[in-house]
Amino acid sequence: MTDIREDTLARATWTSLVESAVMLRHDLHRHPELAWQEERTASVIRERLSAVGIAWRACANTGTVAVIAPNATGAPIALRADIDALPLNEATQLSHASTSPGCMHACGHDGHTATLFAALWWLKQHEAILPAPVTLVFQPAEEGGHGARKMIEDGALDGVSKIFGWHNWPAIPFGKAVCPDGAVMAANGTFEIQLLGQGGHASQPELCRDPVLAASAVTLALQQIVSRHLRPQDAAVVSVTSIDAKSADTIIPDTAKMCGSIRLAHDGIRGRVEDLITSISQDTARAYGVRAEVELFPRYGATINHAGAAAEYRQVLAAEFGDAWHSSDTAIPIMASEDFSYYLNKIPGAFALVGADDNNGHAAPCHSTRYDFNDSLIRHMGRVYARLAGAPLPE
Repeated sequence: MTDIREDTLARATWTSLVESAVMLRHDLHRHPELAWQEERTASVIRERLSAVGIAWRACANTGTVAVIAPNATGAPIALRADIDALPLNEATQLSHASTSPGCMHACGHDGHTATLFAALWWLKQHEAILPAPVTLVFQPAEEGGHGARKMIEDGALDGVSKIFGWHNWPAIPFGKAVCPDGAVMAANGTFEIQLLGQGGHASQPELCRDPVLAASAVTLALQQIVSRHLRPQDAAVVSVTSIDAKSADTIIPDTAKMCGSIRLAHDGIRGRVEDLITSISQDTARAYGVRAEVELFPRYGATINHAGAAAEYRQVLAAEFGDAWHSSDTAIPIMASEDFSYYLNKIPGAFALVGADDNNGHAAPCHSTRYDFNDSLIRHMGRVYARLAGAPLPE
């Protein structure tokens, strides 16, 4: 079955729904769209919701919100999928590889969307017996665009008492997952440092104030923030990710630009880390006769699970993957970040990281040009979402 419509949904088996979700995933993968540009993706989502008689509304422009069993009497829950892609050129050579140069679903948001469809088709089949309303949240702009914040501002969580989300994670073996109480993913931010010196001839460094040398010193100095200024219990990452001081072979440039990223196990140390980046950069630059201008860009807060929702999620994960589902080798919090944190700051809920590596071509990390979502997760996580919504268990 390729197209799920209202007249075919009632007789569709779980297997056929999963097969249709996999085909949907491949279609979305061929046509990725960047944050806030997900026009085709939104159209595909809305057409398929309408095809099975689910009313929807646009939310935050390219986002979509729909509700199944709106008249059920239980406490309403929400299930979320993100929909945007990344600015990468795909290198997988797969039959469903991206057809959009410079754009790729390199984080699995196509798979998250397809999984939510597998679940919602099953939920719609059983709408009459669902214990509570289920809000479907198709969110744009997770990749740095603060899409969750915009969805909340546009009412995506109105009337919702609890929300669940997940992310595939290739560094975790297939069949394993993590869903702790408390922080599951880190807070993050970025920074830019402009080093303003005085360039000149490479043969006369004494007449210059070299921003390249200063950038090297600042890079080394910033590495001391974690090892010498924070408690060992306060996990953090400070990474200088680029130094741009383009010049000719015999010319010392006037300026150098540094960029970097920070990751924080909890938001309480953000101010300390940001202050240290500023002061260390400026003081080190001054020692090299160069001036440093620092800009800090806070991005997402830590993704912090609520204990009750996380316990509920863990029970469902154990029922789906077995008693050995928990990936005890995975250090928590993962130092990557997620804007699902906005939802968990607003209402109770929980977020899980679910293993994708099946030793069959799904070990490439997220944000890699070689990454591909593991389609086998759609069957399992579709069932997990169905369980969380209180639906009968698919076969």
